[in-house]
Amino acid sequence: MSLPIRPAHRSSLAIAHEGAHHLSMFQLTDRIIGSVIKIHRRLGPGLIESAYESCLAYELDSQQLKVVRQKAVPLIYEQVKLDCGFRADLLVENRVVVELKCKEQIHPVDEVQLLSHLRLLDLQVGLLINFHVVRLKDGIRRIVNNYQEQDIQEEGF
Repeated sequence: MSLPIRPAHRSSLAIAHEGAHHLSMFQLTDRIIGSVIKIHRRLGPGLIESAYESCLAYELDSQQLKVVRQKAVPLIYEQVKLDCGFRADLLVENRVVVELKCKEQIHPVDEVQLLSHLRLLDLQVGLLINFHVVRLKDGIRRIVNNYQEQDIQEEGF
Protein backbone atom coordinates (compact mmCIF):
# COMPACT_ATOMS: atom_id res chain seq x y z
CA MET A 1 0.00 0.00 0.00
CA SER A 2 1.47 3.35 -1.00
CA LEU A 3 0.78 6.61 0.74
CA PRO A 4 -0.04 9.77 -1.22
CA ILE A 5 2.87 12.11 -1.73
CA ARG A 6 2.38 15.36 0.11
CA PRO A 7 3.94 18.66 -0.90
CA ALA A 8 6.68 20.06 1.27
CA HIS A 9 5.40 21.93 4.32
CA ARG A 10 5.18 25.71 3.87
CA SER A 11 4.71 28.14 6.69
CA SER A 12 1.33 29.83 7.04
CA LEU A 13 3.15 33.16 6.62
CA ALA A 14 4.47 32.11 3.20
CA ILE A 15 1.04 30.88 2.14
CA ALA A 16 -0.67 34.08 3.33
CA HIS A 17 1.85 36.26 1.50
CA GLU A 18 1.57 34.20 -1.67
CA GLY A 19 -2.22 34.37 -1.50
CA ALA A 20 -2.25 38.16 -1.20
CA HIS A 21 -0.99 38.54 -4.76
CA HIS A 22 -3.69 36.30 -6.19
CA LEU A 23 -6.69 37.85 -4.49
CA SER A 24 -9.53 38.98 -6.70
CA MET A 25 -10.46 42.63 -6.42
CA PHE A 26 -13.56 41.63 -4.45
CA GLN A 27 -11.48 39.56 -1.99
CA LEU A 28 -8.97 42.36 -1.57
CA THR A 29 -11.57 45.07 -0.92
CA ASP A 30 -13.39 42.64 1.40
CA ARG A 31 -10.20 42.23 3.47
CA ILE A 32 -9.71 45.97 3.63
CA ILE A 33 -13.32 46.57 4.69
CA GLY A 34 -13.06 43.78 7.28
CA SER A 35 -10.03 45.50 8.78
CA VAL A 36 -11.83 48.86 8.77
CA ILE A 37 -14.77 47.29 10.62
CA LYS A 38 -12.43 45.74 13.20
CA ILE A 39 -10.76 49.10 13.86
CA HIS A 40 -14.08 50.97 14.06
CA ARG A 41 -15.47 48.43 16.53
CA ARG A 42 -12.42 48.81 18.78
CA LEU A 43 -11.87 52.56 18.54
CA GLY A 44 -15.20 54.00 17.43
CA PRO A 45 -15.56 57.44 15.85
CA GLY A 46 -13.83 60.55 17.13
CA LEU A 47 -10.14 60.11 16.33
CA ILE A 48 -8.17 61.95 13.65
CA GLU A 49 -7.57 60.47 10.19
CA SER A 50 -3.89 59.77 10.80
CA ALA A 51 -4.74 57.54 13.78
CA TYR A 52 -7.10 55.42 11.69
CA GLU A 53 -4.57 55.40 8.84
CA SER A 54 -1.87 54.02 11.16
CA CYS A 55 -4.21 51.36 12.52
CA LEU A 56 -5.40 50.31 9.08
CA ALA A 57 -1.86 50.14 7.70
CA TYR A 58 -0.91 47.96 10.69
CA GLU A 59 -3.93 45.66 10.23
CA LEU A 60 -3.33 45.17 6.50
CA ASP A 61 0.40 44.69 6.97
CA SER A 62 -0.33 42.00 9.57
CA GLN A 63 -2.26 40.17 6.82
CA GLN A 64 0.86 40.35 4.62
CA LEU A 65 -0.76 42.86 2.29
CA LYS A 66 1.55 45.42 0.74
CA VAL A 67 0.58 48.88 1.99
CA VAL A 68 2.02 52.25 0.97
CA ARG A 69 1.03 55.18 3.17
CA GLN A 70 0.69 58.69 1.74
CA LYS A 71 1.34 57.51 -1.80
CA ALA A 72 2.36 60.38 -4.06
CA VAL A 73 -0.11 60.80 -6.90
CA PRO A 74 1.69 62.23 -9.93
CA LEU A 75 0.03 64.59 -12.36
CA ILE A 76 1.20 64.25 -15.95
CA TYR A 77 0.32 67.23 -18.08
CA GLU A 78 1.53 67.45 -21.68
CA GLN A 79 4.10 64.73 -20.98
CA VAL A 80 5.52 66.63 -18.00
CA LYS A 81 5.31 65.13 -14.52
CA LEU A 82 4.18 67.86 -12.12
CA ASP A 83 4.46 67.59 -8.36
CA CYS A 84 1.24 69.06 -7.06
CA GLY A 85 1.38 67.45 -3.65
CA PHE A 86 -1.48 65.00 -4.27
CA ARG A 87 -1.32 62.06 -1.87
CA ALA A 88 -3.49 58.98 -1.49
CA ASP A 89 -3.89 57.90 2.15
CA LEU A 90 -3.20 54.22 1.42
CA LEU A 91 -2.36 52.15 -1.63
CA VAL A 92 -2.98 48.45 -1.01
CA GLU A 93 -1.28 45.78 -3.13
CA ASN A 94 -0.71 48.45 -5.81
CA ARG A 95 -4.37 47.91 -6.75
CA VAL A 96 -6.72 49.71 -4.34
CA VAL A 97 -6.60 53.32 -3.17
CA VAL A 98 -8.07 53.88 0.28
CA GLU A 99 -9.04 57.42 1.28
CA LEU A 100 -9.92 57.97 4.92
CA LYS A 101 -12.15 60.71 6.28
CA CYS A 102 -13.35 61.77 9.72
CA LYS A 103 -16.25 64.14 9.10
CA GLU A 104 -19.98 64.44 9.58
CA GLN A 105 -20.72 63.12 6.10
CA ILE A 106 -19.03 62.28 2.82
CA HIS A 107 -19.38 65.04 0.24
CA PRO A 108 -19.39 64.63 -3.55
CA VAL A 109 -16.00 66.38 -3.68
CA ASP A 110 -14.53 63.51 -1.60
CA GLU A 111 -15.71 61.01 -4.19
CA VAL A 112 -14.36 63.16 -7.03
CA GLN A 113 -10.98 63.41 -5.26
CA LEU A 114 -10.75 59.62 -4.98
CA LEU A 115 -11.82 59.18 -8.59
CA SER A 116 -9.10 61.65 -9.65
CA HIS A 117 -6.50 59.65 -7.70
CA LEU A 118 -7.68 56.47 -9.41
CA ARG A 119 -7.39 58.07 -12.85
CA LEU A 120 -3.95 59.55 -12.17
CA LEU A 121 -2.64 56.25 -10.77
CA ASP A 122 -4.39 54.28 -13.55
CA LEU A 123 -6.24 52.08 -11.05
CA GLN A 124 -9.78 50.81 -11.15
CA VAL A 125 -11.06 50.59 -7.56
CA GLY A 126 -10.90 52.81 -4.51
CA LEU A 127 -12.53 52.81 -1.11
CA LEU A 128 -13.70 55.98 0.60
CA ILE A 129 -14.02 55.36 4.33
CA ASN A 130 -15.55 57.82 6.81
CA PHE A 131 -14.79 56.78 10.40
CA HIS A 132 -16.87 59.59 11.90
CA VAL A 133 -20.13 57.65 11.78
CA VAL A 134 -22.00 55.57 14.33
CA ARG A 135 -22.75 52.78 11.84
CA LEU A 136 -19.67 52.18 9.70
CA LYS A 137 -21.86 50.78 6.92
CA ASP A 138 -22.98 54.39 6.36
CA GLY A 139 -19.39 55.53 5.93
CA ILE A 140 -18.10 53.16 3.23
CA ARG A 141 -18.16 53.95 -0.50
CA ARG A 142 -16.61 51.88 -3.29
CA ILE A 143 -15.56 54.05 -6.23
CA VAL A 144 -14.85 52.49 -9.63
CA ASN A 145 -12.82 54.20 -12.33
CA ASN A 146 -13.83 53.57 -15.96
CA TYR A 147 -16.71 51.35 -14.99
CA GLN A 148 -17.17 48.52 -17.45
CA GLU A 149 -19.74 45.87 -16.62
CA GLN A 150 -17.76 42.97 -18.07
CA ASP A 151 -14.65 43.86 -15.99
CA ILE A 152 -16.70 44.06 -12.80
CA GLN A 153 -18.43 40.72 -13.42
CA GLU A 154 -15.07 39.01 -14.01
CA GLU A 155 -13.76 40.30 -10.71
CA GLY A 156 -16.75 38.97 -8.79
CA PHE A 157 -18.52 42.22 -7.92
